Amino acid sequence: MKFAHNYLLLMRPANMLTAVADVLAGIAISGIFLQWTFDGLLTAGVVLEILVLCIASGLLYAGGIIFNDVFDYRTDLIERPERVIPRGAVSLKEASSLASMLMAFGVLFALFVNTTAGWIAILIVIAALVYNKWAKHHSILGPPTMGLCRGLNLLLGVSILPGQLEVVWYVAMAPIVYIAAITMISRGEVYGMGKKPLYGAAALYLMVIGMILSYAWRMNMVGFAVPFLLAFAIMIFGPLLSAMKDPSGPLIGKAVKAGILALILMNAAWAAAAGAWIPALLITLLLPISMWLAKKYAVS
Repeated sequence: MKFAHNYLLLMRPANMLTAVADVLAGIAISGIFLQWTFDGLLTAGVVLEILVLCIASGLLYAGGIIFNDVFDYRTDLIERPERVIPRGAVSLKEASSLASMLMAFGVLFALFVNTTAGWIAILIVIAALVYNKWAKHHSILGPPTMGLCRGLNLLLGVSILPGQLEVVWYVAMAPIVYIAAITMISRGEVYGMGKKPLYGAAALYLMVIGMILSYAWRMNMVGFAVPFLLAFAIMIFGPLLSAMKDPSGPLIGKAVKAGILALILMNAAWAAAAGAWIPALLITLLLPISMWLAKKYAVS
């Protein structure tokens, strides 16, 4: 049991649900829920494809986040010695093997749905490894590279209808910008930071909200999207404003944690903006589960 617990600490189960929410939002954006009745979805086997894409996303995320700890091993020995690998609960070899296996199965699950999904999964693996190994150490390239992983994950959901990727590919820009903002301020989790990156993150958050509102306007679904966007804004700006007043490590850590978990609300807003209000509500239900898991397993 303790061994399994240590593996779960590495995999960040609360974060994995945010990755699943990305895919569900992408599926909603594809328009598939507007084309099929529920009985039609069941008959066509689409529900199985949705489930498989969600599993693929969760596996890819878990593999990527474990590799993050693998590549950060030497830094964590100094800054976060309580983490699983630095304290010797799981060896580097074991963690690397687990991460590789999870990513491989993530790609295979995506391929089960269609070839396009498989290629996007491969791109997610490449982006995650590039970030973990090189880009994260670059002040400019790091944040957008991390954001690219989330943008591709959203498109992984859209790929359930491959033809829609040519139509709505641009929606990937929102998670790229959003995660870039979180990644930018996460560098102050340990020692704190100046206020400028926090103000920059606030501007990027507003930009993301604007992107989703613009999409909702185009789809004539603003009324559906606004309640989810308000909940999203409250969840991200509360901790961020506190960190602006006192940019210490602990308060910045809370802002980062809220930003990651709030991805679920952002994805619910995307689904609502696409006119899929029932899926939007179902995505929202992932939030209390993710918050509960966040109390047991670290988020960042």
